[in-house]
Amino acid sequence: MSSTREIDALIDMMAKLPGLGPRSARRAVLHLIRKRALLLTPLADLMQTVAVTARECLNCGNVGTSDICDICTSEKRANGELCVVEDVADLWAMERSGVFKGRYHVLGGTLSALDAIGPQELRIPRLIDRVSTENITEVILALNATIDGQTTAHYIADQLDGQVTLTSLAQGVPIGGELDYLDDGTITAAMRARKSL
Repeated sequence: MSSTREIDALIDMMAKLPGLGPRSARRAVLHLIRKRALLLTPLADLMQTVAVTARECLNCGNVGTSDICDICTSEKRANGELCVVEDVADLWAMERSGVFKGRYHVLGGTLSALDAIGPQELRIPRLIDRVSTENITEVILALNATIDGQTTAHYIADQLDGQVTLTSLAQGVPIGGELDYLDDGTITAAMRARKSL
């Protein structure tokens, strides 16, 4: 087995990635080895480059290769709207949709008394500072509809009360969703957020 020690270590490392278990990791590694010149070598080179150059934006918390990300430096994005998200994956999801054209603020998680995560462990103080210094007119709270997400949204709303317009994403029945498959909380949120036709 010593002749496959590095390959086994690579499989073990790949299995630690989200969405990959031991079997999926094994298949991925075998595919990479078979396509060594086309995939494995360029992937290894890119991973080395990203390991050296990737960093969090000092302003918003996005991930990029410079101290201030492209979104924060874009003058087209300086429209006074600031979308607050829990993590970078949420920011990227918003960007994929193409619907938001302002700037972002990544909190780095949510408040959680059980996990001893308070405002100082998140980027909430930086958010409050940005609202007062960047001419922000609207803060959109795009936090997950979990207890911790809603607790965090209420805390931020209390901290920014009277300083800026606060809004949140609508919640309820997803497009293409069937009522029979929805949980009670989603149906309740949809009923409370109903609108005139």
